[in-house]
Amino acid sequence: MRTALVWLRRDLRVHDHPALSAALQHADEVIVAFCLDRRLLCGRHRSGPRTQFMIECLQDLERSLRGRGSGLIVLRGVPEQELPRLARRLGAQAVHASADTGPFACRRDAGVRVALETMSIETHLHPGLFAVDEPTAIRTRDGRPQTVFTPYHRAWLCEPRREVLPAPSALPPLPPDVDVGHMPRLNELGLHRSVTNPPEGGEHAGRMRLEAFLSGGVQGYAERRNLLSSNGTSSLSPYLHFGCLSPREIEELLPAGAGACEFHRQLCWRDFYAQVLHSFPRNTRDEHQPRYRGTLRWRHTQTHFRAWREGRTGYPIVDAAMRQLLREGWIPNRGRLIAGSFLTKDLGVDWRWGEGWFMRLLLDGDEASNNGNWQWIASVGVDPQPPARRLYNPILQQRRFDPSGTYVRRHVPELTRVPDEYLAEPWRMSRKLQDDTGCVIGRDYPAPIVEHRQARLEALARFAAAREDLLHAPERCRP
Repeated sequence: MRTALVWLRRDLRVHDHPALSAALQHADEVIVAFCLDRRLLCGRHRSGPRTQFMIECLQDLERSLRGRGSGLIVLRGVPEQELPRLARRLGAQAVHASADTGPFACRRDAGVRVALETMSIETHLHPGLFAVDEPTAIRTRDGRPQTVFTPYHRAWLCEPRREVLPAPSALPPLPPDVDVGHMPRLNELGLHRSVTNPPEGGEHAGRMRLEAFLSGGVQGYAERRNLLSSNGTSSLSPYLHFGCLSPREIEELLPAGAGACEFHRQLCWRDFYAQVLHSFPRNTRDEHQPRYRGTLRWRHTQTHFRAWREGRTGYPIVDAAMRQLLREGWIPNRGRLIAGSFLTKDLGVDWRWGEGWFMRLLLDGDEASNNGNWQWIASVGVDPQPPARRLYNPILQQRRFDPSGTYVRRHVPELTRVPDEYLAEPWRMSRKLQDDTGCVIGRDYPAPIVEHRQARLEALARFAAAREDLLHAPERCRP
């Protein structure tokens, strides 16, 4: 009898699961396992909210597996040690997993493969995490990594797609004497939730949200995805991050129309940033553009950073986004861009600080996408546009993307009674109007911590000075 082990990572589902399907096709006994790796749970990007969401995803998956006659084995430790140990106990001849692209994942998978090879156990990596089978294989004509989205997108659209696989109706039972381990509580891992009102994790919750999006929201997605007041996004990113939903299956389910095309393009951004980080692993800690490494004079002002992350900058649209993050562990992309621009351009704070804070709280905190987006808005990444193009005026952004004030009032309740004409600039209200609305600036709501017009000039000067420093640096000091 042939036995196979399915090692789950960011593919916590039963629908369209190539690794699970391959194991079922080539083995008589299939055991599904997940390893709680403390290097991820307690490492650089530790996150209580995201770990709690992951636990809910695992609990939901365990119920799905039990309903099909099997179950889930939960391991704790380093996969390079725990997977070979489990495979030996089970007498497995093969381990199947979904291929990932991140620097840590590649190192970890290589270590697991070496350990299994010493035991003559086969390792098989399958697609399943991205829309295309190999996002890193899309290169320029001369074979270099793609660093501009538009040509990557054109090539991505032409890539062949695999067939979507159905969920198995039944699975082989677990061996009667196998130790399935223990599904932990968050506090057992030394973490706490910190986010007050996050969405529910798991494949079932993700598929319900997907069904709702496809039945209504996708039609107006192109026009409404940036409108913070109308919540026009899909809110599917946490489920995509943990693989509760298959991006390939979503592609197949998308209807015709401009909204579906725009959402399909967003799936491409996910694949694009995955291949960028795979090709340039240094981006995890340094600016992608060499001219800005060590030349940009970032500020490391704790008081400004604290005001930003607590939603107390005095700019309502920025504060609304940051308070939504604290409450839900999620922000629409437009809110992320506004908040990111304000931190890196208006406040001049190092983009790495913002990246780290988002990774601490975001349920969809994906290293590749988060890093790519932060470097994009900070004007130090693969985006070829000049810094001025990514320097957003928070007042104009609010008027454009939250014209009714619905989003701001939802997340910044002290501004509820402020008239629409003053909502983007509440400090312009007279003292009498402040008293009448119960929103006295400096008491009920903070005054702006910087003045945008002046901050904009200072930001552009910082970038100009960085380029000038590089121009006059000795040849040996240039990147």
